[in-house]
Amino acid sequence: MDSTDLYHVKQQFTLGAYKAFVDLTLPDPSSPDYTPTLLYKARALIALEHTQEAIDLIPANSENVAMKAIAALAKYVGTTEAEVREASLEQLRDLCVEIEGEADGDDEKGLVRVVAGTAFFRAGEIEEALESLGAGTDHENLEAVAVIVHIYLSIHRPDLAKKEFERSKQWAEDDLLLQLIESSIGLVTGKDAYANSNSFYSEQIANPSLSSPHLLTARGVTRILRNEIPAAKSDLEEAQSQESGDAETAAALVVAAGLGATKKAEAEDLWTKFIHDHPNHPLVVDVAQKAGLFDEAAANFEVPPLAVATNA
Repeated sequence: MDSTDLYHVKQQFTLGAYKAFVDLTLPDPSSPDYTPTLLYKARALIALEHTQEAIDLIPANSENVAMKAIAALAKYVGTTEAEVREASLEQLRDLCVEIEGEADGDDEKGLVRVVAGTAFFRAGEIEEALESLGAGTDHENLEAVAVIVHIYLSIHRPDLAKKEFERSKQWAEDDLLLQLIESSIGLVTGKDAYANSNSFYSEQIANPSLSSPHLLTARGVTRILRNEIPAAKSDLEEAQSQESGDAETAAALVVAAGLGATKKAEAEDLWTKFIHDHPNHPLVVDVAQKAGLFDEAAANFEVPPLAVATNA
């Protein structure tokens, strides 16, 4: 059973309170909490794109397979060089082979699968990611389920996401991560008018010991879908004040501004800034593609000149 301190660390990581890890003091190296806390802190630093800090945190000569995997992920995320990225992916493939056949009860070996699947997904290798994570099998790794569900939702297969979730309920305890997975599926599918997702995010945001801009963004998106635009904008603006520069928060705020009572000029300013700051975001790419299709279709039609009235 996890100690109270480790449980709190796990809770913060699960709910995206990554900034809490930046100044987190690690337990004494002799403590059983030392390695799992270090692993959570390194992963949180990667999520914040402090990849070099994550690499520096991991002992260079560690034989721990989970630490090796997280170092490889940090190198992948922290560079744009194709050679370095491919080398990181190859290292993760080797680690997956090394633990092949190992039981899921080993948390560190299970974490290798989660980290590898995450890297492969980021690299666009969807099938390899799902295979590494054990999609559709009888594995018992709830973190892997969370990533599998995220992948299925991202490729517009909520049916497969729900199957994976239902399978996990046969063995997983009703813990925080299981509730988060269910809320993610509800956010995409709109089940019960987003009531469960909204309730879950609101409950966690009310926790005075937790500060997570990701939860605020999730509830903001839920409120947009529930047509609660002013409340959504409030959540998203608070999320931005806690973590400026987050692309998903900015994207949701652009949508809220376009749907709400915001002045047109203000909404256009937000969109212009978003395009400048996040030119490769899927929302920007999608709008550009649709604008191109519209221009292409419009070119097929010739608009007749306006009729001019003549004196009788």
